[in-house]
Amino acid sequence: MSAPAGQPQLFTGEDGVWSQIVNRTPGPTPRGALFLDRDGVIVEEVPYLHRIEEARIVDGTVAAIRAANARSLPVVVVTNQGGIGLGKYDWPDFARLHEWIWDQLAEADAFVNMVLACPHHPRGEGLLRNGDHPDRKPNPGMILRALEALPIDASRSWIVGDREVDVQAGKSAGLAGAVHLRSAHKDFDAARRMAAGLADNAFRVRACDNPAQLTEVLGPLWVQA
Repeated sequence: MSAPAGQPQLFTGEDGVWSQIVNRTPGPTPRGALFLDRDGVIVEEVPYLHRIEEARIVDGTVAAIRAANARSLPVVVVTNQGGIGLGKYDWPDFARLHEWIWDQLAEADAFVNMVLACPHHPRGEGLLRNGDHPDRKPNPGMILRALEALPIDASRSWIVGDREVDVQAGKSAGLAGAVHLRSAHKDFDAARRMAAGLADNAFRVRACDNPAQLTEVLGPLWVQA
C-alpha cells in the first residue's frame, strides 16, 4: 500500500520491525555480506538521531560500502532504534532520515541492499516495551531476516559495529566475524573489551580505530566472500 501524499512509505510489520529491500543484489548465488550498524558507523554517533540537520556521514564507511558494491557483496544495515519505542521520534522521521542517507551514499556511488530496524526497548511504550525482542541486538533476529531475504552466506559475512551488542548479534547469527569500530559513544572502551572477548576459533573480532582504515581491515572479507 502506498503512503499518503507527502508522507514517506513505511516498511514495518505487525511485530513493529522495519524490513526494507532498498536495492536488490544481482545474481542468486549466496555471497558473503557486509552487515553494518548505523549510528556510530554509517553516521556519526548522535543520541536518538532522527533530524537530518544533525546527521553526519562517516566517509570511511562509505568507502567500505562502495568496495562491497564493486564486488557484488550484499550490504545490510541492522540498527536498534529504541528511540521509537521510547516515543522520542517515529517511523516517518526514521524514513526521511534514511532517504537522506541513501542520497548521500548515491552521491558517493555507493548503496545498501537492505535495512532492518528494531524499535523495541526495555522502557518502550505499549507493545514496544521489550528489551529482549528477538530482533533487538544483541539478539540476531535482524541478521537472520536478512539471511532469508537475500542470497547471503553467513559463514563468509562480517558485521561492523561500535558496540558489543553488534558483535554478539553477528556471532549468534553464525557470521565469520566482526569489526569493532571506534566511535564517540561514552561506553566505548568497555565495549571494546567485551567485543574482543567474544572472539573464538569460529568467530574473529578485529578492531578498527579509524573509519578511513575500514576497507583495509575488511580486506580478508573481499577475498573470502
